[in-house]
Amino acid sequence: MTDQEVEVLAIGAGPANLALAVAIEESGSPALAEGTLLLEQHPDIKWQRNLLLPWARSQVSFLKDLVTLRNPRSRFSFLSFLHEKGRLDEFVNLSTFNPYRWELSEYMQWVAHSLESVRVRYDARGQRIDPWRADDGSIRGWVVTLANGDTVRSRDLVVGIGRDPRVPDVFGELPADRVIHSTQYCTRVAQLPTDRPLRAVVIGGAQSAAEMFVALHKDLPACEPTIVLRSVGFQNYQTSKFVNELFFPSFVDEFYDSAPEVRRQILDEVHLTNYAGLAPPFLDETYSMLYQQKMLGARQSEVRSMTEVVRARVEGDEVVLDLRDRKSGKVEPLRCDVVLLGTGYEPRMPALVRDLAERAGIDDIAVSRRYRVDLGESAWGALYLQGVNEDTHGIADSLISVLAHRSADITGDLLDRRAVEVAGP
Repeated sequence: MTDQEVEVLAIGAGPANLALAVAIEESGSPALAEGTLLLEQHPDIKWQRNLLLPWARSQVSFLKDLVTLRNPRSRFSFLSFLHEKGRLDEFVNLSTFNPYRWELSEYMQWVAHSLESVRVRYDARGQRIDPWRADDGSIRGWVVTLANGDTVRSRDLVVGIGRDPRVPDVFGELPADRVIHSTQYCTRVAQLPTDRPLRAVVIGGAQSAAEMFVALHKDLPACEPTIVLRSVGFQNYQTSKFVNELFFPSFVDEFYDSAPEVRRQILDEVHLTNYAGLAPPFLDETYSMLYQQKMLGARQSEVRSMTEVVRARVEGDEVVLDLRDRKSGKVEPLRCDVVLLGTGYEPRMPALVRDLAERAGIDDIAVSRRYRVDLGESAWGALYLQGVNEDTHGIADSLISVLAHRSADITGDLLDRRAVEVAGP
């Protein structure tokens, strides 16, 4: 068991904290960079690890990488990655702004390997976070206990782990081995037999659900998948260039300064820019797949729209889903072997953050414009939250669109606090 101490500790080496690592490394403060550590629970870095489907593309321009909108000259850009890997010409020849998801994932691992001062510690899963208190009871920093018993102490803590997967209550009676959330897809589906016609049912009408539905045709070739969605059918994301201006980093200020009721109205109106929809090209490809099945007489799959699951249970060796047709109100059973959930993420703060807030005595998690949680004026250590501040910072907060500028905001806050201390009263 070892005890390590650093200046800044970031939990999770995903896009948010990697962007922060680069911003700190480029900040001109060697001391801050050398005192920063990222913890990654896996042995490597992968973006959307369990949905790295070979054909899946990013829905965001490669120019919204970890750095370019903050520093177009950065050596950590996606184009620098392509150049170093010797495939810039081929990528340019694709004539697209939307790289494959696996290529962005490779880029993020490359960024981590290219850091010179900020460190990344792999196979390091945080199990518990406690406030590190001074003699007067104020928060001096944080103590993170890892799964192997090691501890890491830090003055400042940045949590960038994303939200917890959402498993609707109706599926609570099903055993874990019969339910696969989209965050588990690649790992879990690889464990299923491919030589028999498993009956798989996908739940949800958004991008992750549709991706699993399409992927099952190749991953389980004997399977005849069904997808169940409450809406009238798959829908496009809203992609109007006018609406997309809400994803500009500059809109964060405008949103943050708005009244709470205005923020709620904006979030309601732009819901389809990020939720409950599909990227337009993928929507067309999915329709074409179903069209070919139907016209060539080789129908393998079914879309059940305007349908909701009212109960899920196990009978013998089967999972039984009671489906209600929203048009007629009729309820009928659908028998299957496995249920795949494309049901997204919990809207509330992640369990790790809620647990940390309770230990720190924080009743209300209030985040500043620069993503710092209000711990009171006596606190010396700080807590920053990434990717979970949609209610105060806008719908882009969980996306890569604002990573570069958000990392600048947090880095600026880290440096400003230290500059005030050096200057003294």
